[in-house]
Amino acid sequence: MNKHLKYINPEGLFKNPAFSQIVTTQGSGKTIYIGGQNSVNSHGEIVGKGDIAEQTAQIMKNIQIALTACGATYDNLVKLTIHIVQGQDLIRGFQASQKYLGNLKNPPAITGFFVFALTHPDYLVEIDAIAFVPEI
Repeated sequence: MNKHLKYINPEGLFKNPAFSQIVTTQGSGKTIYIGGQNSVNSHGEIVGKGDIAEQTAQIMKNIQIALTACGATYDNLVKLTIHIVQGQDLIRGFQASQKYLGNLKNPPAITGFFVFALTHPDYLVEIDAIAFVPEI
């Protein structure tokens, strides 16, 4: 167990295996803030136009690349914020994310929003992330 990160699901709050209600960080370490990721690949191309599952999968790949570049993994995630364009199928996006998040012992805290639009008309979802890597 990581003594620098604590995942809390207290009595009185709904317990869901897909997310934690509270995550605290304590001690020395590195906090990583990953800006909103869209379904753009390394060539600047939008992946999965019109398909929230494909877009979510690309976003999760992008977050994984960002975490790796900082010496972190999905196990270091503290928080995800998800913006979904109104009318999109939340379940399909969630299912696509489970390849990356489904096996985490301690899933991050998650906040989701339905929004009118994102910064490009082909974007259906955007996710930003916060992770913490303790000093060893």
